[in-house]
Formats: sequence, C-alpha cells, structure tokens
Amino acid sequence: MADVISFGVKMSMLVFFLCLFLTSSASRGPDSFIHPSEGNSEHHEHNYDEKMFLGGEEEAEDFSDLSLEEQLKRLKSIIRKIDQSGDGYLTEEELSKWIQKSFRHYILEDTKELFAEFDKDKNGYVSWDEYNIQMYDRIIDYDEDVVLQDDEEESFRLIHLKDKKRFNYADKEDPPGLNLMEFTDFEHPEESDHMLEFVIDRALEEHDKDGDGFVSLREYLGEYTDDQDSVEFPQWVIVEKDRFVNDYDKDGDGKLNPTELLSWIVPNNREISQEEATHLIEEIDDDDDGRLSEAEILLHQDLFLTSEATDYGRQLKDEHFYHDEL
Repeated sequence: MADVISFGVKMSMLVFFLCLFLTSSASRGPDSFIHPSEGNSEHHEHNYDEKMFLGGEEEAEDFSDLSLEEQLKRLKSIIRKIDQSGDGYLTEEELSKWIQKSFRHYILEDTKELFAEFDKDKNGYVSWDEYNIQMYDRIIDYDEDVVLQDDEEESFRLIHLKDKKRFNYADKEDPPGLNLMEFTDFEHPEESDHMLEFVIDRALEEHDKDGDGFVSLREYLGEYTDDQDSVEFPQWVIVEKDRFVNDYDKDGDGKLNPTELLSWIVPNNREISQEEATHLIEEIDDDDDGRLSEAEILLHQDLFLTSEATDYGRQLKDEHFYHDEL
C-alpha cells in the first residue's frame, strides 16, 4: 500500500523535509534509518537486516574478509554485551536498547567526520560562512523580505533561509558557531529534544493553514479537495486517512497535536528498534521462549549479522562494540 501514498501528502512532506533537511541530507548521502519494510509488514528484507547489524553494504563486505574464527569470536563478544542481565539470553528489550545505542553511536561518528570537513579553520566550531563554503563553495546571503522573480531561485532562497534558521536554533552557546554537539543537533534534529521544538514549529508553519496549532485531516491531506461528483475516494486518500486515524491521531480528536505531529514527520528510532528486535525474536527464537540464546543466534547467524542488532555486521569491525573491555 506504500506504493499508492498520496501525491498530495508526499509532495507536502517533500516540501517540508526539503526546507528542513535538504542541505544537510546532501552532505550525508542517501543512507537513512527509516525502516524499508513500512507498508509491507509481511515482507522483512534480508538485506535490511544485514545492513542494520553490519552497518551498510560496504561494511558488510568488509566483514566477510574476517576469518570464520574471528567472526565467531567477535559475534560472541557482541552477544555478551547485548546481554545486560548476564543470564545468557537476549530479550526484546535488550536487543532494542542495543540497536538504539548503535543508532546514536553511528550518528555521532558520521557527524564527527562531517564536522571536520565543515570546520575549515579547525577552531572547533562551524560558522555559518564555513557551512556555506562547504555546501556551495561561496557565502550566500539572501534578504528575508525580498522575493525573487525566478521560481527556482526563490525556492532555493526559502530553503536556504530555513537552513539558516535551523543553524541559528542549534547554536545555543557562545561563541557564535556550532560546536560538535550543536552541529549534531543541526544535522540530526530528530535526535535532540531541543531541536524537536524547532521541527514542530516548522511543521506547523508548513501544514497548519488555519493557525490553530493543530493539523487537521484536511491539512494533512494537503492540496486534495473532496470531489463531490466522485463515487469513491482515490486509493491514496483511503490509505492516508487510515494512517491519520489509526497511526497518528492517538487521542482520536480528529487533529494532530504537536506530539502526534512528530510521529508523522520524524522517524522514531525507538519504534524502529523495537520492530527490529521483535522481528529477530520471531525469526530466531526456535524454542518460542521469547528470548534468544547464544546457540539460537549462532544457528541463525546469517540473519543476525544482516540485521540492525549488529548494524549489518559493521559492529564486528568496530572495537567500540566487540571489544570485551569496552
């Protein structure tokens, strides 16, 4: 059903995320933490599991370079570290917390690499000018009040101005410029409580047309308007109405409040982690006791090493995860 998502909603969300994340996404590349099986819960991609525990296609291939003995040694070490209770079994909760930890670790590691590229003078801060130079090879300064005649230039101006607002919102401390943690907030606002306020404000600005502080179903559907002559709704409208009612509008009042709005516009890593943990239990738990033993994991190690639990095997190449002393 995901293939028939509304054009109106998709365009609406596209505009919002372009305005909010486009330039930072361009610097990060195409990788995302969004679960690819959304809309098709009966088909959980094996390649997706591989990426989550190993960390991506390149890392998964690197993992295969290890000897079988070393693979087994590191995998057992990771299993022990996931097992926080030390009882020899991995529960859904332990798996979920481990996957969340992996998310946070790699977000910070990837951001550190970006930070080094943007911090041109190596003073420990990324200035707005440095950000522009890295992104566009020049310093760009648009007037907030001057609308450009060319549609493409005006679209870019609006995106650039919203990027600047996000930059300034992330810049909490003196001196001016973003330190590493602030730069992380800028690049990954969904991971910061401080930045979530900004994300909500921008989402309301984009979708709350009547200014009541909520997003109604009509506002959620975007440009779609009821066709009085139509016998039945388009498929995408049926799909999106169902999502609005059953997935997002938790209190059932017919509109999305700021908290509910987040579940729509921001990927929830906690939910993604829980879904992956549940999937692994379902696939690997041969004796149906609701937990995974080391023996069960080793029996299904191809699945385990191609899942988010090892970040698609990436963790077997990262001492932060497999080293016993850490």
